[in-house]
Amino acid sequence: MAQFSYKAVTPQGRLTDGRLEAPDRRAVTMKIQGMGLIPVSVEEAAVRTERRRLYLQHITRKDVLFFTEELATLVRAGLPIDRSLSITAELASKPALRSVILDVLKQIKAGNSLADSLAAHPRQFNRLYVNMIRAGEAGGVLDVILDRLVEFEQAADELRTYMIGALIYPALLTVVGLASVGILMYFVIPRFAAIFEDIGAAVPPATLALLKLSEYTRNYWWVGLLSAGATVLFIRVWLKTPSGSRSWDSIKLKLPLLGPTILKIEVARFAKTLGTLIASAVPLIAAVRIVQDIARNQLIAEGISKIAEGAKRGEGVAKPMRDARVFPALAVHLVEVGEETGRLDAMLLQVAGAFEKDVRTSIKTLTSVFEPAIILVMGVIVGAVVLSLLMAIFSINEVNF
Repeated sequence: MAQFSYKAVTPQGRLTDGRLEAPDRRAVTMKIQGMGLIPVSVEEAAVRTERRRLYLQHITRKDVLFFTEELATLVRAGLPIDRSLSITAELASKPALRSVILDVLKQIKAGNSLADSLAAHPRQFNRLYVNMIRAGEAGGVLDVILDRLVEFEQAADELRTYMIGALIYPALLTVVGLASVGILMYFVIPRFAAIFEDIGAAVPPATLALLKLSEYTRNYWWVGLLSAGATVLFIRVWLKTPSGSRSWDSIKLKLPLLGPTILKIEVARFAKTLGTLIASAVPLIAAVRIVQDIARNQLIAEGISKIAEGAKRGEGVAKPMRDARVFPALAVHLVEVGEETGRLDAMLLQVAGAFEKDVRTSIKTLTSVFEPAIILVMGVIVGAVVLSLLMAIFSINEVNF
């Protein structure tokens, strides 16, 4: 059996911790509940020690998710919000996160609402988070809203992790391939150049071109490095301009294979966020404005802006979505059905689920195409280098013969 360390809350609202032996976390949780305690966190002892040793000061989305989960557990157990925040501050593994929570607690004790206190830290708690908390406070359903926030953040984290995991292998193939070509150009080919020069025999044009390319690589690599740096800097500056940002967002949506996948990601994020906000009793126009602010593609943001304007005119959501000519027809039809049945929030979440599933399928298809394509391109490059060298060797042998 493994050793688990736990933190829990007593019926009097005090934080306690300890260690238990059990086969898994579920068994530990049942033991803690059997002791009359409210479990807050359960971690394997070895994992916890490693996390404490390696943690960073930067507050990540995972840190915010853990904070939300702990706060939801305590609020659901009936503890006051100030006591719940005090406990989550003690549970925080990062001093930076603890400092933020204590500042939120300080503002609440000064008479501010939880939403306003969280809004003072926009880097950690975005407008979506703050407005959902505000709706939960106004409706007296803060525990329900916190649970929805946990579900929302977990789904976003799972999709983000899946995308990163799917793209790691193609990225590694590209890096290894480029490194192999660099080694050939910088170290291997120059040795053959010295051999050919000593022999003094004529070499084929293809080999001569390869030798010249290797020579330029060795002598002027710094020019290429500076050019690449200048290009990256220029692109970054260009992307910060309104026209540059919009042009790049338009190009991304028009890319073959990648464009439809990017559109599905944006639509899934739009539907998931808007559906969660509406289900949390946030007014439609305010919810649409929040979604517009967090949209990452300018063309999608412009389409969402048209939805907000249409909602103000009483046109609902589906008609402005269709007029925007950005959103897929399937999303528009499902939203239209949701408005007709009075279940817009549920239908938006269904749209998000459908498009997230499509995103996973699209990414799997893209990686299945990119991986052999990268291998093929690198194989052709390395094969061309080897063939050019062999042609020169064979030509020298024929001359000697």
